[in-house]
Amino acid sequence: MHAPVQYEIGAEVHCPDDTYGHLKRVVIDPQVGRVTHLVVGGRDATDRLVPVDLVDERGGDPEHIRLFRDTAAVTQLDPAEETEYLPGDSEHLGYAPGQWLTVAPMGLSAGSALPFPVGPLPGEAEPRTAVHERVPVGEVQIRHGDRVEATDGEIGRVQGLLVEPQSHDVTHVILKEGHLWGRKTVAIPIGEVSWQGGKVRVRLSKAQLAELPPMDVVPVDSPRS
Repeated sequence: MHAPVQYEIGAEVHCPDDTYGHLKRVVIDPQVGRVTHLVVGGRDATDRLVPVDLVDERGGDPEHIRLFRDTAAVTQLDPAEETEYLPGDSEHLGYAPGQWLTVAPMGLSAGSALPFPVGPLPGEAEPRTAVHERVPVGEVQIRHGDRVEATDGEIGRVQGLLVEPQSHDVTHVILKEGHLWGRKTVAIPIGEVSWQGGKVRVRLSKAQLAELPPMDVVPVDSPRS
């Protein structure tokens, strides 16, 4: 097996022709513990779902992720968000429903009528929008700062993942420094991890997690009492 590659959420993302933006989220299939997509933003106004197969894991480091595609090709990938248009609500404009009347102001012909809020006649306001993140069915997103909970309470926040470069299997979740036992960054074996409700749950206690070595030594097995 090749040495794991570190995906640090927030890392710069580079294309062969230019810097594209930053890694915002990592999408994984929790059933098999495998990365499927990276959510990358920054080049245009739309975050993009980048299939993990487009990542060049031969050249990069935790703070720099390199893609095989150029910037023009990446901007054509599927968006990571979708916009939903909701019915208009005139109360947001300061008028209750039905308080719109179309009249012709002085100086304008009858064919130049404009809408003014002057009477209790029905009308419509501009539609509202809601933006939703797009995630493939059955998959979950990992964000920088997601809560990590041990069996006996919260222990820290997610900083990134360690990933096997050929299979894209997640090997460890990187726990951000600043835990109750001191300021160090550790890697939690994926076999001890599950995802639920936007949290990373670890099947280890705080004391067991405190036994893990710092990140410069990637552990093979988790501590057991």
